[in-house]
Parts: sequence; structure tokens; C-alpha cells
Amino acid sequence: MHHHTFPADLVQAQRDWYATYRQLAGAAGTQTTVLRRRLVRLSVMVTAHPYWATVPSSAPAARMQLKALAWGDEADGHQSGREAEGQAGATAG
Repeated sequence: MHHHTFPADLVQAQRDWYATYRQLAGAAGTQTTVLRRRLVRLSVMVTAHPYWATVPSSAPAARMQLKALAWGDEADGHQSGREAEGQAGATAG
């Protein structure tokens, strides 16, 4: 299997997507609208990232590798500075 080296902003967008998805699962009221919008924005950032044009033949495998990388970081308790700030305040997004 080819090991892809992903741009930092792409990995961070995927990590933020997972974090936002988890926050949305536990959200209530007007917070859900804000989180849904953020999830859509992050989805576009990930799927439309210029990196994918550099690996056209292996993009599906690369997407799975990116998801596994970002999910592994989240499962291991990795938090970006922005996530930590969002959790310190009442609302992330």
C-alpha cells in the first residue's frame, strides 16, 4: 500500500470534521444549526482540497488513509488548539 503524505491543513480539516460531528451528536437547540453549517464547510474543505488532484489514480485509497489517520488521532485523544478552545468555551464552531 502506498503511504500518502497529506498537507497539514487537510489533516486538520478532517480532524475538525470528526470533532464537529461528535459535538453535533450531543448538541441541542440552535447549536445544531451552527455545527451543521461547520460540518458542511469542513466537508467541502476536505473533498475539494487541491491535494486530491495530485493523486487522481489513488484518491479513494488516499481518502481512506486520511480518515484512518485523523480518526486515529482523535481516538488517541489528540486535540487541536481550536478544539480545546471550543471546549473551554461553551460552544465550538
